[in-house]
Amino acid sequence: MSQDVKTQIIEIIAEQAVLDPADVSMDQSLDDLGIDSLGLVESIFAIEETFDISVPFNANEPEQSDFDISSVAAIVKAVENLIADQKS
Repeated sequence: MSQDVKTQIIEIIAEQAVLDPADVSMDQSLDDLGIDSLGLVESIFAIEETFDISVPFNANEPEQSDFDISSVAAIVKAVENLIADQKS
């Protein structure tokens, strides 16, 4: 797991949750952090902009998405996979 990707995602999520990045742990879900559906969409947009990737996520049907949002760690792994796919 790239520390840079992890750090940037934690910062994005912490901003949406109005928390200090130190208060965000890898095993927390977005619900645990108090991030609602609007915050999720804003987080996805920020991730796309930060990493110059396209996240395969449909806010209207999040359970149908290939993008795992079950925890902070899952989001970091999914973003790393998208970045790797983009480079190949």
